[in-house]
Amino acid sequence: MSDHLTGFRARLENGQAAFAAWCGMCEVHGLEVILREGYDCAVLDWQHGFHDFQSIETGIIAANGLRKPAFVRIGVGDFAQGARFLDWGAAGIIAPMINSAADAKAFAGFMKYPPMGGRSWGPPRAAAAMGFSNAEQLAKGNEATLAIAMIETREAMAELEDILAEPGIDGVFVGPADLSIALTRGSVVDPLHADVDAALTLIARKARAAGKIASAFCPDGARGAELAKRGYQILSLGTDGSMLRNAARAEIRIARGQAGQSDSGY
Repeated sequence: MSDHLTGFRARLENGQAAFAAWCGMCEVHGLEVILREGYDCAVLDWQHGFHDFQSIETGIIAANGLRKPAFVRIGVGDFAQGARFLDWGAAGIIAPMINSAADAKAFAGFMKYPPMGGRSWGPPRAAAAMGFSNAEQLAKGNEATLAIAMIETREAMAELEDILAEPGIDGVFVGPADLSIALTRGSVVDPLHADVDAALTLIARKARAAGKIASAFCPDGARGAELAKRGYQILSLGTDGSMLRNAARAEIRIARGQAGQSDSGY
């Protein structure tokens, strides 16, 4: 049995935070570099990233090869594709814009095998990745993979308890940028806005009360550490693109500063 997948939920339930590498770039070598630096899991961003089917498949294989769970953030309402990614060996699916109990039920229906849901049978890689026989995959697959609903609108906040009450939903994931747009009625994009921060506290409390996982996107490690202390359990720390930009800026500033240059000269 592959404990990096089957044991991930137990780790979270024991109170350990998992820090995720958020990967929107389609080059698998970048994912491997980041995961080797100690990140606990990966999130492959299908919704806003640059991935295609091959890079999602390769990313899942690479993460599993490094014994790290791979989650996929799917597109809005793209539940059938999410089920396909589970078949490929993803540890879970993060679904954006889950705004109601009805949305949560529809999402869970695609993610969970009967009787909890209606996920179609056909895991060509998932059972092998988890070390399951077909019988074990059917019996344990629902527990071993996570269906995580994104909370990022006023509607979702209003129905949060009902979303959390859906049996097939394992947790929620806060999208702070979209939530800031919603809570400020379109005036700003600010993941650190005071209204978002207050919502984060409320979401963590209600998730814990429901026995579900609280997760969030964080712009950096400092925010990730802060939210871990507030009860969040899966926390992405920036993105692969932001880390590359930040490192590039830092190095070029050092080089130009020490060389006495103020700009590129073009």
